[in-house]
Amino acid sequence: MKRWISFLGHLVIIVVLTSFGKNVVNPEVEVIALPEISRVSENVLVAYPKLELQYRPYAENTVFLKKGFQGFKEAIAFKESQGNYSAVNTLGYLGKYQFGANTLKLLGVYDTNEFLNDPILQENIFELNVSRNKWILRRDIKRFAGKRINGITISESGIVAAAHLAGAGNVKKYLRSYGKTDFSDAYGSTVAYYMKRFRGYDVSSVKPIHNPRI
Repeated sequence: MKRWISFLGHLVIIVVLTSFGKNVVNPEVEVIALPEISRVSENVLVAYPKLELQYRPYAENTVFLKKGFQGFKEAIAFKESQGNYSAVNTLGYLGKYQFGANTLKLLGVYDTNEFLNDPILQENIFELNVSRNKWILRRDIKRFAGKRINGITISESGIVAAAHLAGAGNVKKYLRSYGKTDFSDAYGSTVAYYMKRFRGYDVSSVKPIHNPRI
């Protein structure tokens, strides 16, 4: 009976936390439902044990992530593909973070099948692309971080996320026009939306790199 009561108590805590999208115990920790994480832990971590340090599911479909770079990555991944390494969308964008083939070539990846089947490569490429975009946008990050455009507080992580969506050039246009020139992808996501959705993460651990390659 005591074990059953303890189980119910833990179940109630999980339901409360995931229902509101926040960790009520520690409001600085974001709760994200990632259905693909369970699949990753079962099928991928056996072959790629290095990923086990990054993905440790809590309960069946919930992972608790702080507002650091790891949380930033998983928030982007959930928006792009629900964390699915093998995802290919209707426009041909690939993997957990939905990269285009041209961007992959810039970063030194030419075999898209290899890319889709290599989770570690996908994680490395995401970080390299962040480094690349931070280099291209380094002056804009310095100039605009902390300012407000269209009611949105601009942050480094918001700028980097928007560059992942639209490319660094379109982010420059948005910032330098003070929001008058926006970009929208085929699914309706805009630079402004990404600036708002992904603001406030600490991505300072990734340094700007000029023309990084795998």
